[in-house]
Amino acid sequence: MPLNIAEIPVFILCGGLGTRLKEMTEFRPKPMVAIGPDPILLHIMKHYSSFGFRRFVLCMGYKSEIIRDYFLNFYARNSDLTIELRTNSVEVHSVDHSCDWKVTLAYTGELTMTGGRIARAVARYLGDAQHYAITYGDGLTDADLAAELDYHVSHGKIGTVLGVNPPSRFGEFRMAGTDLVEFVEKPELHSA
Repeated sequence: MPLNIAEIPVFILCGGLGTRLKEMTEFRPKPMVAIGPDPILLHIMKHYSSFGFRRFVLCMGYKSEIIRDYFLNFYARNSDLTIELRTNSVEVHSVDHSCDWKVTLAYTGELTMTGGRIARAVARYLGDAQHYAITYGDGLTDADLAAELDYHVSHGKIGTVLGVNPPSRFGEFRMAGTDLVEFVEKPELHSA
């Protein structure tokens, strides 16, 4: 039976304290830090969606109310509206139908660690799915996620990890003895 990528849940870890980005995360969880007009989380979801994923489980903890409010008011934030203040009726003029997603807001604990957060959410929201994806709420990538899924399925393993070699924070001198041969600006790091 062929995979229905739209039914494969994507568990997104959105519950950490974001301590390394403290100046940006004092009032919001890290996945809600804006890149342009949208939070990091929306960029991640749009990338998965571009490959056909439509089911998202947000594994929330720290400042979960910010994420909850964002999605509960998603159409109000992303549409033109007319509000009749006397009756509090709302007329939606335009709706972004490109986000035809099912989003589950799963509170997994304020101080729960990564493994516990995944275990709690998967136990509650995996359902009948044979496969699922997990990513961090700041896990931006330009990877071909459909190819990653195909690779995973074709190899019949229990799990597949997509990793990257991050660029160095510093440039690198390439030397030949005492002579400078080349300077490479922020090269990709490689493990030994």
